[in-house]
Amino acid sequence: MTVHDFKVNNIKDEEISLDAYRGKVLLIINTATRCGFTPQYDELQDLYEKYKDEGFVILDFPCNQFGAQAPGSNEEIHSFCDAKFGITFPMFSKIEVNGENAHPLYKFLVSQKGFQGFDEAHELTPVLNQMLKKDDPDFDKKPSIKWNFTKFLIDKEGNVAARFEPMDDLGYVEGKVKELL
Repeated sequence: MTVHDFKVNNIKDEEISLDAYRGKVLLIINTATRCGFTPQYDELQDLYEKYKDEGFVILDFPCNQFGAQAPGSNEEIHSFCDAKFGITFPMFSKIEVNGENAHPLYKFLVSQKGFQGFDEAHELTPVLNQMLKKDDPDFDKKPSIKWNFTKFLIDKEGNVAARFEPMDDLGYVEGKVKELL
C-alpha cells in the first residue's frame, strides 16, 4: 500500500484519488489557521514555488484537533490562506488526523512514520512537551500526530520517506525534498 491508494476530498469537498500525484514528491501537512506555527505558510508557499516545476506538490489538510485552532468552514480556511499567504498549493477538506475518526490517509501515514520526538533545541519544545504530557504522560511513545503543521514527505512512488514535526527547520525539510526530486 502507498499514499496513491487513498482518496481524499479537496477543498470543494470533491473526492479525488491521490493516484493523481503519482510520480510527484509530496509534502502532506495537517494545518491550522490560528496556530503559532501558521506563519509557516509563507515558507511553505516559497518552497512550493521553488520546486513545483520539478514535480513537488504540497497537500494541505486543515485539522481542528489541536487547540481548536482551525475553526471555520473549508471556504473560510481557504479564503484566509489565500488572502494572508497567497497559497497556491492544493488545499483539502478539513479532516481529523488522530483518534477514531482519523482519516484513513493519516492512519496510514502514522503507521509508516511514528513520532520520534521534537527538536530539543527549539524554544517551543518544552512548552509542547509539558502540555502534551499533562494530557497523556506517555504521549511520546505513541505514533500519533502531536500538533499542527506535522509534515510527511512522500517519494514519487507514494512511499512515506520522512516525518517532520512542527518545529523542524524548513531548510532541513527542503534538503530532503531536493534529495527525492
